[in-house]
Parts: sequence; C-alpha cells; structure tokens
Amino acid sequence: MARRLLAVAVVCLVVLAGCQGGMSGDATTDPTTTAPTTEQMTDAAGTTTQPGANASFSYDDPDADTLGWEGGYWYNESISVDRSDGLNDSELHTVVNRSMARVEVVRGLEFNQSVPVDVISREEFANDTAASYENVTRNGTLHQNVKWEAMFMVGEDENAIDVLASNRAGSVLGYYSPSEDRIAIVSEDTESPQMDEITLSQELFHGLQTHRFNTSELNQSTQELHNAKDGIIEGDGNYVDHRYQQRCERDWDCLRPTDSESPSGSDRHTGIALTRLQPYSDGPVFVEQLYESGGWDAVNDVYENPPASTEQTIHPDRYGVDEPTPVSVADTSTDAWTVPETGNDSVDFASFGEAGLFTMLWYPSYVETQATGQPADVVIPTAHLLAPAQNSDTLDLYNYSHPYTDGWDGDKLVPYAASDSLNTSETAYVWASTWDSASDATEFADAYRELLQYHGAERVSDAGPNVWRIPDDSDSAYADAFRVTTTEGRVTIVNAPTVDQLDAVHDAS
Repeated sequence: MARRLLAVAVVCLVVLAGCQGGMSGDATTDPTTTAPTTEQMTDAAGTTTQPGANASFSYDDPDADTLGWEGGYWYNESISVDRSDGLNDSELHTVVNRSMARVEVVRGLEFNQSVPVDVISREEFANDTAASYENVTRNGTLHQNVKWEAMFMVGEDENAIDVLASNRAGSVLGYYSPSEDRIAIVSEDTESPQMDEITLSQELFHGLQTHRFNTSELNQSTQELHNAKDGIIEGDGNYVDHRYQQRCERDWDCLRPTDSESPSGSDRHTGIALTRLQPYSDGPVFVEQLYESGGWDAVNDVYENPPASTEQTIHPDRYGVDEPTPVSVADTSTDAWTVPETGNDSVDFASFGEAGLFTMLWYPSYVETQATGQPADVVIPTAHLLAPAQNSDTLDLYNYSHPYTDGWDGDKLVPYAASDSLNTSETAYVWASTWDSASDATEFADAYRELLQYHGAERVSDAGPNVWRIPDDSDSAYADAFRVTTTEGRVTIVNAPTVDQLDAVHDAS
C-alpha cells in the first residue's frame, strides 16, 4: 500500500495544480455583494432554476465594478461553452471574466485590471521553454551544473540546463508571466486546446497578487529564497485554488480537464521537482492558519514581511520568530579555481534551505524504491514524505520535516570552476551551513556522510578523518573528493575532483 500511495504522490509532484483534488476544508462563505443569489436566478419565463451547464440566465450589470462581477459576468452566472474544439475568443473571454469574478469572491480582493489569457498546446510550451534555455551563458550553465551536482541530482555526465528545461516543459499546467503581465494555460491537446478552470483561477490570482502586492519585486535570487517567498505567493494561490475547488464541487458549474489532459510525468526529475514543490505543500497550510487567526487581512499583511526561509513554512510557528543566519564563506581558493560570475543581477552562490537539504537526503530512497519496487530506507525513508506532517493538516501534501534537517539556520553554496570545466565537467564547491545547536550540526553531518556512502564514497584515512572519496572507477556520476567538517554548529562541505585539490578549492587551515 505504501508503495502504491508513493507512486500516486510522485505523479502529483509535478502536476502542481492537479494535486488539489480531494482535499477537505471549511466551506467558503461569500462576502456581501449585489450579485443575484442562486435562489434569485431566473430564466426568461421567470422560473427559478439551479445553474447548470446548459442553463441560460439574464442578469443586470452593476452600476459600478463590484466584488464578484467582472467583464459582464457574475461569479454565480451560468455560461454556455463548447470545449469539443477548444475555446474560441468569445468563449475564452466569458470563462476568464467569470473566473475572475469567482476569484474575487473566494479571496475577497477586487481586480483593478484584467490579464490577457492564452491557451497553448504542450508542444508549443515545450518549444518556448527550450528556446528560453538556449541562451544560458557558460557561467550560468556551470552554476546550475555545480548546484544540482551538489544535491546529488544531476551527475557530471549530464547538463543541468537540459534537465531543468525538460522538467518545466513537462510539468507546468499554466503560468503567469509578470514581465509580460500575461497568462498561458497549457493544454495536452495540440489540436483543440482545452481549459481547466482551477488552473486558470490560480494564474488569475497570481496576476492579482502582482498588481496588488507587487510580488514580482520580492527577492527570489536563490532556490531557498524562491521557495521561501513562494510560501506566501504559491501558498496563497493554492489556498485560493482549494477554496475555489470546494465551490466547484459544491455549488458551481466549473470547467475541469479530462484524464487525457493531465501530464504523464514520465520524463521529470522527481528530486528537482520535490525540491521546488515545498511551498505548494506547506504554503497553503501556512496561509490557512493565517486566515483562520485573522482573516484575509492577516494574509495580506504577510506580503509586507514574507517568509524568510522554508523553515518558516515547514514550521509555521517559527514565522517571524526564528530568522535565518547569514552564512559567509571565505574565498581561500588558488588561482586555478574561480567562482563563475553569472551577471544579469544574479547571485553567484546558491542556497537550498531546510526544504532542499531534506530533499537531498530523501531522494536516494526514492531512487531505490523506483529500482526495487519496495519502500527504501537509505538516509531518510521513502515513506517519510507521506507521513503525517507536524501540523497534520489535510492541505499539507508532503512532510518536509525531519530530525536530520530540523535545526537548519542558514546555508550558502559557492561553486568553483576551472578554465576548462565546461568541457571536462570537473568543478568544485564549498557548501557551509549553520545550525541551531552543535548537536543539530552533527546530526546533519552524520546524515550527509550516509549519503556519501550510498554513492560509493570511502573514507581516505591518510588524508585525515574528514575526507571521503567516490572512486573514479565506480559507477557513480559523482566521482569526487569530499571534506566534511563540523565546528561549533557549522558544517562545511568542500568538494573537488581529487583529494589533492581540496585545499586548492578551500584551505582548511
């Protein structure tokens, strides 16, 4: 049973908007509006009728724009749309405006402007995604290669840019582009693109977030900061989705996808997907708790002070209380190693936070589970992902809390490259992390050494007690040298192609 449930869960990892089905929660209550209620809906003959897919109603427009009405449609107005050959411009306009009105009712926020919406095929989206990754610079490629190699997710024989592009092309159901102020809904059907109203509602809300809270200006320069800020951005968006879907299941007629419109998930990297999924799992719970304690005003206030770390959404009681500690890494490398400058206002280091470190330690168990068909226990057991989380909320899809990574207080990964690294794939890095206590640091360091042993690392006794080596003649795609030291609540991991090069990357003296 655990194996079957895990397989279902992993499919959901990358179908972000599609994983909201079946979650329970409190019923939504409409704010006061001038919209007709269900009981007041009447057809042309004056007969009161429940809304339905084929029903037709006539409504009066309000004198001024009001909550629950957009572009000529009330939130509870029935519409007639034929999806068999895709949505034409008129039908798309109708669906979008009614969905905007419904988002207003669910979230209690008024749209002050509309957002253009296109429906595109999966093939078109894949081509656009590939094109967007084609111009990544040499240093940008090296940065991504080192970052995901350090996570033991993309080996030296792979290009991280290709893996990232494939993940995005196959997993996204829809997206909002702040730079273009535009929404694209991605459909599996290349001949007659369809529409999922739940996905549409979230992307519309992302547009509303940008317009009302200026979310595009938040600092999301590392994976950790991206996930942390998405704790409110995607947390709020998915909580709105959740409440919107409840209305669809209870009393709204909504456009939903068929099974054939869901991505298959066959070519996606589960480790990378899970690393990025954390705010979609913990964020809605974080927002729900805010809402239940102080209503939408409490949620709105968080945009002024968004979560500073994934720790604050994995453990909501730490929000605003346990701030992360900035981590410094002194550059003591020789001239043979330099930090690739990524330019374009991008940072030249990485950070993965509690969520990323958890995923790194969990991922080998998933790999073994896939290989053997049985739940595995390498460092963090496969089944832990589906264990009841600390807050035990049905909105919380996955459990990112584990003693090995609880106590994280900050991390910084600095990549290093040589002049020919792009051709040889020989890179290096220094990854330092701070912890709430010396015991927390030791616990993580011990778990990391277990991870090294899983990948075939052996202790190099003549190089000191802290040096490990994955042999070149092993089957591992991570054949390198590693030095793992723990000092006063800090863990420092140094990686280099050979043991002799460790000091050249980072002098331990």
